[in-house]
Parts: sequence; C-alpha cells; structure tokens
Amino acid sequence: MISRRQFLEIGGVAGVAAASRPLVAATASEKSGDASLPPSLAQLKSRKSEAAPIRREERSARLERARKLMSENALDAMVLMSGTSLNYFTGIRWWGGERMFALVMPAKGTAFYVCPAFEEGRAREQVANSPAGERADVRTWQEDESPYRLVAQGLKERGVAAGTVGIEETVRFVFSDGIAKAAPQVTIASATPVTAGCRMIKSASEIALMRLAAQVTLAAYEAVYHALVPGMTQQHAEGLIDAAYRQLGFPGEASVEVDEYTAYPHGSTTPQVIHEGSIVMIDDGCTVEGYQSDITRTFVLGKAPEKVADKMKKVFDTVHRAQSAALAAARPGVTCGAVDSAARKIITDAGYGPDYKYFAHRLGHGMGMDGHEWPYLVRGNTTKLQANMTTSNEPGIYIRGEFGIRLEDDMHITENGAELFTPQSVSLEDPFGKA
Repeated sequence: MISRRQFLEIGGVAGVAAASRPLVAATASEKSGDASLPPSLAQLKSRKSEAAPIRREERSARLERARKLMSENALDAMVLMSGTSLNYFTGIRWWGGERMFALVMPAKGTAFYVCPAFEEGRAREQVANSPAGERADVRTWQEDESPYRLVAQGLKERGVAAGTVGIEETVRFVFSDGIAKAAPQVTIASATPVTAGCRMIKSASEIALMRLAAQVTLAAYEAVYHALVPGMTQQHAEGLIDAAYRQLGFPGEASVEVDEYTAYPHGSTTPQVIHEGSIVMIDDGCTVEGYQSDITRTFVLGKAPEKVADKMKKVFDTVHRAQSAALAAARPGVTCGAVDSAARKIITDAGYGPDYKYFAHRLGHGMGMDGHEWPYLVRGNTTKLQANMTTSNEPGIYIRGEFGIRLEDDMHITENGAELFTPQSVSLEDPFGKA
C-alpha cells in the first residue's frame, strides 16, 4: 500500500524530496555541530532486539480460527492472493502482478497454492516456513496455461465444485472473474467476515509489537522535535525523522505540515518552511515485525504568535478533551459509531460543528499489519468493540486558511475499557511533557 507521504511526494515534490535527503542530513549535522546527527537523534538506541517475530504456531492457530469463521459464515473455501492477509495467515510476502499466485483454503481439507511455474522455487522457499511447511500442495501453471483451471480443479477435488468461495477484499476483479468463469457452479462471496474477523482481534504478541511500534514512533518524534530550528524545510524535518527511525532500528516515515497547511488533514504538496512560532503537524509511523504505528503530534516551535495563541490553545484543549472522551467511551460491547460520537460531541459543543465542518474525518481506523484496517470508528458503524481490538484515536479541528490540530495515539481495547499505547500530548508548547 502506498503511504500518505509517498502519495504527496508523487504529487509534486518527490524529486525535490528524494534529491535533497542526503543534503538534508548533512545540513542537520552542520546546524547541530554534530559530525553525524543532531544530539537528540544521536542518543537514540536501537530497540530491534525487543521485537519478537510472530511464530509459526500462532499462524497455525489463525488458520484454524479462519476455518471456524468460514463455517459460521457459510463459506466453503477462501482465496487469498498477494498482500497483508496472505502474510498474516502464512508469513508469505508476495508482491502483486498480473500473474496469479494464490492460496486456496477450504473450510475442510487441505489448502493448496496456485503458482506461476517459473516462480515455484521462490514460492516453495517461503511456503516451507508457513504452517503447511514442505508438505504444502503447490500447483504450477505455465505462461500459456490458465491458473483458474487449477483453482477450479482443486476446489472440485475438495468437494467445493458448487460451493461458496470467499474472495479476500484486495483481490483484483480480473482474478475473481477468472475463477468465476472457470468454476461456473461456484458462488463468489466476500471473505471479509473471515479475514477481518481474524485480524481485528489481536493476540498478546501482536499487541506487544504494536505497543513497541508506538513507543518507537513517539521517541522518534520527540528527538526530531528537539532538533528543529527556524528555517528548516518540510523535507529537512522528514529527513530527520527517517534518520531517527534508523537509529531506533525500524523502518518508518512521516509527513510534516506547517502553519496553514496543518488545516489539510492529510497534508499538502506545497513546499513549506518552519519558522519561529510555526505550528507543526507530524503524522504517520513505523513498522515493527510487520505491525504498524500511526501517531500524530501537533505543536508550536517556540511560542505561539500572540494574535492566535489563545485560539490555538482553545482548539488544542478541545481536541485533547475529545480524545480523552473517546478513550473513556471505548470498551467491549460499545459500538464503533458511539466512540466517534463521544469525541464529536466535545468538538461540536465547543463551537466547532456541526458534523464534519471542522472535525472533517472519522475518529479512527483499525490498525495492525495495515495502517488502516477493520474496524472503523465512524458514525453509523454498529460493529461492537471487542477486547484486543486496536484502533487509532485521532480527533482533529481544521480551520482552513489558519491552522489545524490533530492528536493521534493508538488505542487498545482491554477487557474492561481501553488504553493508549503512548501518553497523550501535554500542550502545544510542551507536546512531550518534558518542559
């Protein structure tokens, strides 16, 4: 999946950003007087040793859970292709393309893979580490052959010639259409009740990885916050965040928006410069053993300008109270929409309504191996929260032409309520509570 920041760079500043990144790092070093990194970044230590990979045994348990959900949802088989769900269940990382590589998993009986013949070596190398191991049934097709015939044949062998087959939600139409034509007696349906049904509920090991990812992101943001100086460009600050993540041992990125562009919830392609008194928004996260963080901090460099300081403080305090209200409302049995409503009421009652006028987006999204996944904290969503779901909690107020403030932390639904993986921001001028 393309990230928000990559999208913005593609939209107009990719060349500038990519070309300037080595220069950015050098400039940061010159400003700090450090031979390599600003002091706040140089003191960061790798936390890579704290990340425990997901074990094969856990993936096997996921597959058993998937079979149970398939039976409950009247699915006789499920098709997964390249992407997160395939990785979640098997550990296989496969990039997309026009050639079919698929895992076909019946509710009863053994699963099988359909693979381009020339990719068999690469496939078996990864399949060997999946729950099926070296015993896996891998069926290959040559370039002038139909992979869909192999899918239909495998389904027939497992008694699903006329059953219902769930297709994972990111599978391209061309592939589901090909299966439907090769197996005309099969009914094609959505596999989301199975894939989301499994992935929404996190294990203790998944929670530990997400907690670490959130802590790493906050540490990177804080280090960069202490390294910012007036005159830095947006790309310069993003380069510092890249460097902070390298110090901490994990891949990550962030988008940085400044002044009036903080009122664009997902940023602007306009090049920006940070000044004394600028309001700055940093958003995005990192990946720890495949699990994501997504955190936003909005703060002022130095002191907020007098003419807007009171307004900024009011908005910050309102957003902070909205985030706290959502946290207090979130617990097992409460609907996703009700948590959004708890935050939105605070913002509307403070005069920043109605509806989406200033709080322009949903309260949050599910998180896990994808930065955005099920469930979504949005009005009208009657899905009930369950223990060990994980979502973002990110209320915001955006005033076009002036500024925007969003506070985002990653939220874990516990047995009796909810917790944030990271402490809430303290204030615009002391976002990390270290003043």
